[in-house]
Amino acid sequence: MSPPAPPARFRNEVRTTAVLAAPLVAGHLATGLIGFVDNVIAGRHGTNTLAGVAVGTAMFWLPMMVPMGTLMALPPSVSQLDGAGRRAEVGPLFRQALWLSLALGALLFAFLTLSEHALAPMGIAPEVRPAAAAFLHGIRWGIPALTLYFCMRYLCDGLHWTLPTMAFGFGGLLVLLPLGYALTFGAFGLRERGAGGLGLASAIMMWMQVLGFLVYLARARRFEALKLFERFDPPRWREISVLLRTGLPIGVTVAMEGGLFIVTALLIGRIGELEVAAHQIAINVASLCFMIPFGVAEATTVRVGHAVGSGRGSFGVRRAALAGFVLVLATQALSATVLLGGHEAIAGIYTRDLAVASLAGTLLLFAAAFQFPDGIQVLSAGALRGLKDTRVPMFIAAFAYWGVGMPLGAGLGLGLGWGPRGMWLGLIAGLLVAAVLMAWRFMRSSRRAATVAVPPGRVTNGA
Repeated sequence: MSPPAPPARFRNEVRTTAVLAAPLVAGHLATGLIGFVDNVIAGRHGTNTLAGVAVGTAMFWLPMMVPMGTLMALPPSVSQLDGAGRRAEVGPLFRQALWLSLALGALLFAFLTLSEHALAPMGIAPEVRPAAAAFLHGIRWGIPALTLYFCMRYLCDGLHWTLPTMAFGFGGLLVLLPLGYALTFGAFGLRERGAGGLGLASAIMMWMQVLGFLVYLARARRFEALKLFERFDPPRWREISVLLRTGLPIGVTVAMEGGLFIVTALLIGRIGELEVAAHQIAINVASLCFMIPFGVAEATTVRVGHAVGSGRGSFGVRRAALAGFVLVLATQALSATVLLGGHEAIAGIYTRDLAVASLAGTLLLFAAAFQFPDGIQVLSAGALRGLKDTRVPMFIAAFAYWGVGMPLGAGLGLGLGWGPRGMWLGLIAGLLVAAVLMAWRFMRSSRRAATVAVPPGRVTNGA
């Protein structure tokens, strides 16, 4: 058979990326729906509980993004080995990644144990602090499980097998819904714990997810040849350092972007519980929308990494990335349309407080405005991870989010008194700058893709 013509090849690439991304998107939406469930339960319990969960969630995810991003070095590493026909090296790499995830989980647990004492020095409104501290105290117990879960999930993603992400994501949702309600409100013989109960329910859900994933990897025939748990490997600094050299810049980059949103929440938390509750509703909806391009970006990372490993050169790499861009532009157009037309109805789902719902609906219009730049920047970053180009994107993120977005948002929101609306204008500006610079960086880096190789015995590191 003759090879397919270029348009047919591109259609095949779009189809392959879409099939790979669909379970990732569904899994991320399940994760986003977990946040939705948290916020609806908290909002129905009371505005103070919702505000406390908003601040506690921000303080949990800000440091969590560093280990999550660091472990994102695993999918391109695995996909490059898979593309190069060196699957025997995947098992040893995975065992070293497990050690790394355990170490990161332990460090983050210690950090969060102390972080609740930072609420007052950070200027969080006094009425919000007790609920936020209770939420942090409960959810911190799930951190080691969450880092292990990311490690297992990223292994599957790198092998083009993304269904477990969807299955365990929705499984966690099914656990959290009744358990979160029972521990928050006090039901089925359990005492009412408010925000603390919601944090504890989240931790229990994380442990159930990771234990289920562990059993799946150990028993599924798909992974038998990889011999993931064939032997006990002690930590080896050489292999772990390869993951860290690629992964830490990714972790910092993810934290730079996520930190822009999270610190925005913490700064709004200094204004009052109404403003922070409205912000939490809007950012939760925006986060749900973000899960779609994020899933496509992760699929693009794998496709670009596979193109590099199989030696397809710069044209094959760009074709893989372009397929992701086509999908993301379509998804973002849909998200922006929904937010523009349904912002008031969406806000009303979360709360009975009319003042909170009104402000949240206004902020959702700002969320509609940043759908396209948000999609372009996350897809570009995903394509760059497939090339293992992680250091320069880290500096781009620092400039866009903290050199432009945060100063502008803080100046307008707090300095000029525009409140949450000013802070969200800063979010839009930061994402717009990141979108332009990340896309430019990918076009430049992809020219060198023809010279990238996967040398025997290791995976590549980005420039």
